[in-house]
Amino acid sequence: PEIDRWIISKLHSLVKEYRELMENYDVTKAARQVSSFTIDQLSNWYVRRSRRRFWKSEVNKNKLSAYQTLFECLLTVSKLTAPFAPFISEELYLNLNNVAKRDEHESVHLALIPEPTFLDAELEAKMDVAQRVVSLTRAIRAKNNLKVRQPLLKMMVAVDKSKREALQKMEDVILEEVNIKELNVLEDDSAIVNKSAKANFKVIGKKYGKLVKSLANAIKDLDKAAIVALEKTNEYELLVEGENVKISREDVEIISHEIEGWLVETEEGVTVAVDTELTETLIAEGYAREFVNRVQNMRKDAGFDVIDRIKVSISGDEKIITFVNQFNDYIANEVLADQIIFNENGEGFKQEFKIGDYN
Repeated sequence: PEIDRWIISKLHSLVKEYRELMENYDVTKAARQVSSFTIDQLSNWYVRRSRRRFWKSEVNKNKLSAYQTLFECLLTVSKLTAPFAPFISEELYLNLNNVAKRDEHESVHLALIPEPTFLDAELEAKMDVAQRVVSLTRAIRAKNNLKVRQPLLKMMVAVDKSKREALQKMEDVILEEVNIKELNVLEDDSAIVNKSAKANFKVIGKKYGKLVKSLANAIKDLDKAAIVALEKTNEYELLVEGENVKISREDVEIISHEIEGWLVETEEGVTVAVDTELTETLIAEGYAREFVNRVQNMRKDAGFDVIDRIKVSISGDEKIITFVNQFNDYIANEVLADQIIFNENGEGFKQEFKIGDYN
C-alpha cells in the first residue's frame, strides 16, 4: 500500500539526515529528528491511519504488510536512538529481534546504523501537502469549536500549480482525516476570500511623491482580478494622471474578508475554506459518531479485546434513538456489534452518558 511505501521513505529520509547530523556531531538535532519522526509521522499519522489494518481478525497481505512496516520502523528507530537513549532502545530492539530473529546481533549497541536505500521524494511531497491541508482544517475546527466528529459538507483548497495534482491524488485521505464530504481544489483563493486593496502610504509616499493621492485612489479601485494578478506577479501597472505607474506588492495592503458561511485559514501558500452549514443529516451523523466514541470507551472500561463482538442495548431521548437508528449499520460496523437493540434494558456492562443535549 502507498502509505507503507510513504512511511518507509520517510524512515530512510530520516536515516539519511541522521547520519549527516551525527557525522557533524550535532547529536541534539539528530535526536529531535528521530523524536519528530516517531511521534508526528509514525504514531500520529501512520499507525493511526492504519489502525483498521491492525484490528482485522483475518490475517491477509494487507495486515501483514502493516505489521512488517511497523516492525521495520521500530527496529530502525531503536538503532537510531541507541546513542542517546541506551536502555529503552536496547529493550525495544531485543523485544523485536528476539521474536523475529531479523538481526544477528545480541544487542542494539552492536548493530550498525542502516543505509538509506528507499527514497521517494514525490510520494513524500504528496503526503506533505495532505498533512498541511489536514492541519489547517483541524485548526479551523478547533478555533471555531467544530468537533472533528461532526461531519461537514464541503471544503475548498487553493494551492499553487505545483501542488495541485498531489492534492487531488490525496483527496480521499484528506476527506477521511477531516471528516468532510467534498473537496474542491482551486487555482487561487479568489473564490474563497473577498479581497480589497488599499495603499501602503509608508511605502508609496517616498516613491511616488505628488502622485500619492491619485495612486491611492487607483489602488483602492483595484478589482479582484487585478489583486490576484498583483499577488501572482508581485507587480501591476496602473494609469495615474496620464502616467503608467508600475506598483509592487509592497506598495499595497491587501485586506481579506471571509465569504459568509465559510471559515478560512492560510499558511505557507495553502488556503483552506470550510463550509460550516449543517444539515439535519450531517447533525444526525455527528451524533452517531459521538455515540460510537462512547461505546468504544465502554468497551475499554468493560475490558473487551479489540476484536471481541458485542451486543448493544440503548434507551434514551427519542431524538438520539432516531439518530442512532438512522446510522445503525455504520455504528454496528464501528463498534463490532452483532445487534443494536432499542429501548430495552439489556444485561451486561452498563453506563449512562449525555451526548450534546440528549441523554
